[in-house]
Amino acid sequence: MSLPEFWFLLIAVLFTGYFVLEGFDFGVGMLLPIIGRGDEVKKRVVLNTIGPVWDGNEVWLLTGGGAMFAAFPEWYASLFSGFYLALLLILVGLIARACAIEWRGKINDPRWRNWCDIGIALGSWIPALAWGLAFANIVHGVQLNEHKRIEGNLFDLLNPYGLLGGLTTLLLFLLHGAVFIALKTGNDVRDDAQRIIRLLFVPTAVVVAAFGIWTQLAYGQGWTWIPLVLAVIGLVVAGFAASQGRDGWAFTGTAVTIAAATVLLFGSLFPDVLPSTINDAFSLTVDGRDGTVSASSTHYTLVVMSWVAVALVPVVLVYQAWTYWVFRKRLTMEQIPAPIGLPMQTAKS
Repeated sequence: MSLPEFWFLLIAVLFTGYFVLEGFDFGVGMLLPIIGRGDEVKKRVVLNTIGPVWDGNEVWLLTGGGAMFAAFPEWYASLFSGFYLALLLILVGLIARACAIEWRGKINDPRWRNWCDIGIALGSWIPALAWGLAFANIVHGVQLNEHKRIEGNLFDLLNPYGLLGGLTTLLLFLLHGAVFIALKTGNDVRDDAQRIIRLLFVPTAVVVAAFGIWTQLAYGQGWTWIPLVLAVIGLVVAGFAASQGRDGWAFTGTAVTIAAATVLLFGSLFPDVLPSTINDAFSLTVDGRDGTVSASSTHYTLVVMSWVAVALVPVVLVYQAWTYWVFRKRLTMEQIPAPIGLPMQTAKS
């Protein structure tokens, strides 16, 4: 395996981890106004399921984006030339969600909390849809010209395959979040999450199957049938386990489905990193094979990055695993203390 191939694989792993972990964060944020409707204590239980981990989960995106910038600068630069508005929407959504989560409990006022809930919801719905839209279009190919710039605009991304990709991640993250809430809570909140799982399972399964088969038939390779089959098996396991109240197995099933779907996308993309629909010779590839344009950094840069990754990635993985272990217990409404935020009048003065 060459160094460019190694870094393509590592970036795929980082985004897989991001979608699996941040996926349930998005799902919880999207479900916050639904499960907690009219009940502040329920909302706080739902939000506290991701309270200790959501910001750590975002580190996977920062690391994946940084790795893409350093290992494949041409990929990073060309991607922003056509996906700028889509990625800006994701960034604005993530910022709004982060601020809303951090500030929600600072002021003890219903109107303040409602505005924060809107920020959390929008900051979850928008990225959940936009990530699928973006990655589906990367696999589908873009109008990349000889100057390594993408022609067109945001509306060109709204093609049938791209929209189906966005709907796929949206529903998958919703289901993943509902399963996570069921896993992390008890009593009434868990019951509400299980009802949502039953409502979401069939439409999610249909959309995931349609997108997976389309991806495999149009862009896949021989071996990418394996992650497609694993995604289907994971979803079936999740549905069966949820119906039996086996929340841990259900969460494992949705995690496997998201991971396998991400592997399917990256596997279908390789050896391209950004295929051109104008001319195959304009496509950016991992190492410039077959007369295409290489998107990778110099050999020396990749060597230095590889040693840093080998030294630091295991430390990050151990730390995050320890965090999840410490906060592994279920939450109930009885464990939620009274609000300690400032009154609105005091905050204004």
